[in-house]
Amino acid sequence: MEGVEGHVAYPHLADNPIPHLVAMMGALDDLKLDDGSDHFQPSNLEFTTVDVGNPATNVIPKTARATFNIRFNTHHSLDSLDQQIRSVLDQVATERNAKYELRVLKNSEPFLTAEGDFSELVAGSIERHLGTRPDMSTTGGTSDARYIKNYSPVVEFGLVGQTMHKVDECVALEDITTLADIYTSILDGYFKT
Repeated sequence: MEGVEGHVAYPHLADNPIPHLVAMMGALDDLKLDDGSDHFQPSNLEFTTVDVGNPATNVIPKTARATFNIRFNTHHSLDSLDQQIRSVLDQVATERNAKYELRVLKNSEPFLTAEGDFSELVAGSIERHLGTRPDMSTTGGTSDARYIKNYSPVVEFGLVGQTMHKVDECVALEDITTLADIYTSILDGYFKT
């Protein structure tokens, strides 16, 4: 978000980008992308940082920035989300007579691996070791699987817990051993076919 830097004693000579950015963030935060699908949870937009880089308390900054991440399902594409976000931001910018720049990193389309022999191999291995059939789910959002899905079938399976992706993430050592046994069963079954 670009503004005009100036002293707080003369706000009429400046254009504070912070209120413009806050309005844009509010519009994006209010945006309901979808209700989810049969296989995916609702898409979500989460702000991850806001910064003006201004150590002075009496100077209106020239720029204000916000970063957000969108985890989205198959109702959207990278391009359709780009257009939708720009439409919302354009409307706010027009209403406020403000200028903004949107930089988009497009690196992950959603995908769904069809159930079949490979997913059955994984589910059977899990069931043999844990005594329960796994739920086929797409929770957790995108992963590095997006880079290999075009070259190999992809099924994600790993440890779960209340500390996943948090500070001091931890799991029981026994769970790691069991997971290794399940992975070995999957590999044995895959290379026997």
